[in-house]
Amino acid sequence: MSVLEYLSLKPYNTFGIDACARYFCRVQTKEDMLHLIADEFQYHHKQLIIGGGSNILLCDDYDGLVIKNEITGIEKIKEDEAFVWLKSYSGTVWHDLVMYAVQHNYGGIENMALIPGTVGAAPMQNIGAYGVELKDVFVELEAIDLQTGEQHIFDKAACDFGYRHSVFKTTHKGQYFIYSVTLRLSRHLQPNVAYGDIRKTLAEWHILSPSIKEVADAVMHIRRSKLPDPAELGNAGSFFKNPEVSDALAADLLAQYPDMPHYPLPDNRVKIPAGWLIEQCGWKGKRVGHTGNHAQQALVIVNYGDASGPEIWQHAQEVQASVQKKFGILLDAEVNIVR
Repeated sequence: MSVLEYLSLKPYNTFGIDACARYFCRVQTKEDMLHLIADEFQYHHKQLIIGGGSNILLCDDYDGLVIKNEITGIEKIKEDEAFVWLKSYSGTVWHDLVMYAVQHNYGGIENMALIPGTVGAAPMQNIGAYGVELKDVFVELEAIDLQTGEQHIFDKAACDFGYRHSVFKTTHKGQYFIYSVTLRLSRHLQPNVAYGDIRKTLAEWHILSPSIKEVADAVMHIRRSKLPDPAELGNAGSFFKNPEVSDALAADLLAQYPDMPHYPLPDNRVKIPAGWLIEQCGWKGKRVGHTGNHAQQALVIVNYGDASGPEIWQHAQEVQASVQKKFGILLDAEVNIVR
């Protein structure tokens, strides 16, 4: 394992930002990571661990050590009549894990097809799409303490999952390297087709009793029709979280905007699509300099080729300010801002 100096990170982030890493290395095994932790070199530099680079915005050169996670693989570790337990290593591309499950007819994550990034990022964000979240199938993860090298197991309760939330974004932020994730998938799952776009697509395809593969195909069709391919247009997917507001505020907004989409939640909360709020403020398809909001999905901020990280972040803050002014809602960034 070698450490490189002054390496461009443009190929390693889906926004395509040409920031520079002072130091850069790849880890391909657990032993590589443990060796790096034991090396005194890493104690003198701040660290950034990246997988697919699909949920970060680089706002400056990184004056520290960037660690590229390339530990990959999928193992079936247990099964019974009803379920199968899959262990995936954290550098594995998330969509590859979904396709592995679909090919073997293991149900539970097909609605999360084509979510960008690697398996290690999935529990950090509690990723989700089309009515399904990682926590629904999560069993445990193995993590390595970045200071001591000690290895720990976190079960679902210890991860404290919430909407795009886990302890790895709060109390344990920057403390652990997620090495592997174990999921329990179903051998006899009735696919979740509650989400409207999935039902509509399957109906258009004249599919009444969809298989796991057909649901995954529908999800991929929907995502490709709405979301830009980062290989063609730099982006990090949804830039903001869908806000959860009080039912009182939601009622006030519905009185003003009767067509506002909204989804009741427990504890007298209501989720409102951030993309709808942004679109109502006139940002959908709007380009400002080298950045802007995508023409098909206002929630996605894109790089038209030459945008810098600060330029994209400035644009995002202007979007935030306009939504707050119009609706009284402050959008939280889902993308991690790296300085």
